[in-house]
Amino acid sequence: MKTRFNVFVLFVLLGMMVLSACGSAASTSAPAQEVEPAVEAFAMEAPLAEENAGLADVAKEASAPSADVSSAPVYNIGADAERAAFAASHMIIKNGEIKLLVEDTDIAIDRATQAIGDMGGYIISSRVWYQPYFDGENYKYATITIGVPVDQFERTLSRLRGLAVKILDETASGEDVTNQFVDLQSQVSNLEATRDRIKSFLDDAKTVDEALRINAELANVEAQIEQIKGQMNYLQDRSAYSTITVNFEPVLPELIATPTPTPEPNVWKPGETFTDAKKAVTYAYQGIVDFLIWVFVVFVPIFAPPALIIWGLWKFFTRKSKKPQQ
Repeated sequence: MKTRFNVFVLFVLLGMMVLSACGSAASTSAPAQEVEPAVEAFAMEAPLAEENAGLADVAKEASAPSADVSSAPVYNIGADAERAAFAASHMIIKNGEIKLLVEDTDIAIDRATQAIGDMGGYIISSRVWYQPYFDGENYKYATITIGVPVDQFERTLSRLRGLAVKILDETASGEDVTNQFVDLQSQVSNLEATRDRIKSFLDDAKTVDEALRINAELANVEAQIEQIKGQMNYLQDRSAYSTITVNFEPVLPELIATPTPTPEPNVWKPGETFTDAKKAVTYAYQGIVDFLIWVFVVFVPIFAPPALIIWGLWKFFTRKSKKPQQ
């Protein structure tokens, strides 16, 4: 019995080998339409099994902790997506101020206005004034406050930097108001639920006084809702558009410094002192002679005749008064 079983197993093995040999020969020589169903099914299952095994390996690699993360290539697509998701889920109020030194203030203002329009922004306020300089010319200064979309904040600052000969000062700041906005949203939701309950109480009011009290409370709650919604709208507008203040200063001409003369030491020169003294004496005598000429030429002819007349009259009257006493 045992011998028969062994012979049966031997025949089965030989039959399987023959079938496998026939199948391989048929797959290489016969057309694809004549492949037996069993062999075709086996040929289709083999790639599927390999693909499933590959997918299983990929899943294992994805689920297993990677110890070689640094060796894998890093792409910026994920970082950009994270930044975009962060910007979409956060409300940030950005403010900036930049002071630019420009060659021509008018040209700089025109180019800045064009850049603001390209970025989809607008001018909030502007101021232009003139300031004199030591050379007598008046130079033009300007300050412009602009609003630009929050996603164009950095690009706008970059465009403005390109207008300057030199950047004198630049500051930028941001404030995350996401939590504040979420708190306001929850407050609005609670107040709206309270408003709906109050409206239901108003429908069940029995007397006029009760209806008036409920209506007054309803008006108070609705006023709070409108106020909070106004704050939410303000935060949305401020986070959607950033504010940048731009100061333009012209390039001023350089002043040529006048050299300060070096003081010379005082050296005693007796010859120059004698010459100065001689000139002083000469000028003194000349002044005296000039004074005498004025006296005898001008003052004497003018004042001498009246003086003589007065002296003669005085003598005449004094002599006449003395005769009777004698």
